[in-house]
Amino acid sequence: MAHTDHRTLQRALRRETAGTIGLLTDDQDFRAMRRYRSFVFDDHTAYLRQVETFLRTVAEQGGHTTIALFDPEEYAEYCARTGLDPDTPSSRARYTAELALTGPTLPYDGRPLADLVPDLVEEAVRRATWEYASTLLARLGPCAGCGENLGRAAFTRAAGLLVRILDTAPPGNRHLVCSVTGTPEPLTAVLHADDEGAGPPHLDEAEALEFTAVLALGLATGSPGGLVMRTTAPGTPDRVYGWRLRANGLVPLTAGEVFDAYCTDVETGDPIAPESGVDYSEPPDLGEEGPAARHHP
Repeated sequence: MAHTDHRTLQRALRRETAGTIGLLTDDQDFRAMRRYRSFVFDDHTAYLRQVETFLRTVAEQGGHTTIALFDPEEYAEYCARTGLDPDTPSSRARYTAELALTGPTLPYDGRPLADLVPDLVEEAVRRATWEYASTLLARLGPCAGCGENLGRAAFTRAAGLLVRILDTAPPGNRHLVCSVTGTPEPLTAVLHADDEGAGPPHLDEAEALEFTAVLALGLATGSPGGLVMRTTAPGTPDRVYGWRLRANGLVPLTAGEVFDAYCTDVETGDPIAPESGVDYSEPPDLGEEGPAARHHP
């Protein structure tokens, strides 16, 4: 009886213990891990199948598992920094536990891995974009004339502009894209704002932070870039409009410029047939603070 009670309690503890699994999402990373003798998998497809079976089994038993991206290069650097032997399961487990605290993760929600992996990769790209844009903003330092922190000021201005853009948008779900090309690495951020009828639109906090940081970087550096928004609502044509980024401000695009941007292949420059049921138009007025702002001296 005592033995049975012990096993029952152990199962109860497992159900209340959350775990993290580091996932090798692509074949190149998988091959990189095969150089370790303690890594027993030899086929990436079979590995993913085993992971999915494990996740499903844990979920069926009432357990909770988080999925993190396992990067072999970062893992090797982690082991070198901490003095761990990279060719042991315990080292991989410690690195995965670190990922649960610091890296992009997603909870396993029962979906197939084929559906979860793109979301996990997207989350990793979003995190990397946010960190890179934030680093560049921090490097701007103080204004030589007034001492104001340029990166912080640009972020505040970008956040205000984003609020005005959403406030002046027509009803419907909004899909915003901001791109900046003049930085050391081109940056693109996407933001979805779902119209739930009453109250402000619903925003994903991580998406909003990344989007605001990229917009702020374009405003602070005067790098070439743009912001385009598409609104979708039942019973009305989709509406597309946008702005060109300028130092500390946004300049509205004409309807023709928006049409050209959407109906031109960015790689070849060839024209693309316009979508039916889409209205390419000029943006609404953001107010006197929208299009321009004073430069720092």
